[in-house]
Amino acid sequence: MIEGVKEKNLNRHHDDRGWFSEIVRDDEKLLSRFGQASITKTYSGVIKAFHWHKKQDDLWFCVSGNIQVVLYDRRPRSKTKGETSVFFLGEDNPKIVLIPKGVAHGYRVLGTKPAILVYFTTKSYNPNVPDEERIPFDDKKINFNWQTKNR
Repeated sequence: MIEGVKEKNLNRHHDDRGWFSEIVRDDEKLLSRFGQASITKTYSGVIKAFHWHKKQDDLWFCVSGNIQVVLYDRRPRSKTKGETSVFFLGEDNPKIVLIPKGVAHGYRVLGTKPAILVYFTTKSYNPNVPDEERIPFDDKKINFNWQTKNR
């Protein structure tokens, strides 16, 4: 796994009314500080990749639908520089992934249902000075194959 990335499976507490799950707690020390919570809906078949941040960490949770998350460590002094990690998040696999600053990240929606992603960041978004650098989804250095493999 890429250095600094954390993954947490979520526990669901079921009863006859449905289920409840905690996403993130302050006593888990996943985020160094809280900046902003956001939500996005992405349609089936869409790839949103890649981008990275200089100043903020992201914590992702896919509420509805399912996504394939791809991380690429581009940090110069990281032990895992140049490595790629893949995670599957969504209603079929409830978990969260912490993405440290400097790690390029993106995702692809799986299946026919749109995905709803909730994410928490350690900094609030500033449209005048956005902390976001973009890399094409098909970047040759990352060289990630987004196609589903039939097995």
